[in-house]
Amino acid sequence: MSSECPTGILLDELPDPTLAYTIEGDDARITETNEIFDRQFENSSSATSVSTIFDRFNESDTTGDKDPLEHLLRGEQAGIRLSGYHHRGPFFVRIIPSDNDTGYLVFSDLRECPDRKEAPGIDQVSSVISHDLRNPLDVAKAHLRAATETGDPEHFRSVANAHDRMEQIIRDLLTLTRDNIVIQPSEEVAVEAAATDAWKSIDAERAELTVSEALPTVTADPDRLRRLFENLFRNSVEHTIPEKHPEREQDTEPATEQSLDTQENRGADRVMMTVQPLEDGFYIADNGPGIPPTERNIVFNPGYSTQSGGTGLGLAIVEQIVEAHEWNITLTAGEGDGAKFEIST
Repeated sequence: MSSECPTGILLDELPDPTLAYTIEGDDARITETNEIFDRQFENSSSATSVSTIFDRFNESDTTGDKDPLEHLLRGEQAGIRLSGYHHRGPFFVRIIPSDNDTGYLVFSDLRECPDRKEAPGIDQVSSVISHDLRNPLDVAKAHLRAATETGDPEHFRSVANAHDRMEQIIRDLLTLTRDNIVIQPSEEVAVEAAATDAWKSIDAERAELTVSEALPTVTADPDRLRRLFENLFRNSVEHTIPEKHPEREQDTEPATEQSLDTQENRGADRVMMTVQPLEDGFYIADNGPGIPPTERNIVFNPGYSTQSGGTGLGLAIVEQIVEAHEWNITLTAGEGDGAKFEIST
């Protein structure tokens, strides 16, 4: 029976060649593989070491500064590019560490990725995996510690929810890098609820969200709408917090319209975000440094980022989700110097 990945997916349910490993000394032993891996890499028994798989390729490169095996042994979520093994590949390999010196390697065949200039590169793909998974992973770790200390079952439910989010992020990323997002909106989704739920996965300090109670209900894919909010929230928080005072720490609970009066004069040292209705949709605005008019037509391009080490994929995914719903998104200036994303449904 196929074992279960940290994301909750069985190995044989994954579309890519995947192996499970256990670190033993200065190498790692393969403990299980899925069927597609066995077809791609014949003669790979459970006794085979991971290094022998790497050695089959003539060329290897990583997104880090070490060789592939060293990244694996250190438990680092690096990306690896392998090529030069007969007619197979090249492959982009993702290291997914688990617990107790175990983990998984997922081999994505780069020949199946879109061959176009705007396609995300290996560094961006690896970065977004570690970047976008970091928030729900940190949330899961925090609730697991709390569950161990208190025994409150609510924390275990939060851990399960965080794992579900990681699974969805992986699927979204694979969709972005391989093909256009295909969505068939079929549910009536309350925008207020989607925004509030998305904020729970944003592990941000000194940040505050105000969600209007007058937001509309839209026909949408609820998971993708939540992903849209997550990416916009994270984009604003990460581009705004460096401008604030790091010594201040506040709660991160979303606010309602009724609490606006208690928030006066607090925006100067906090990331203030708001979700409000439009005549034909809704908008997300922040009090950050904003985006210059000359750059507003390129911020949705895959790979565009103003931050050192930024993935440049967050807003690209937002645009694809919007287009898949047949909506429109416009980036304008908010009140003050902030950014304002208007979504017409």
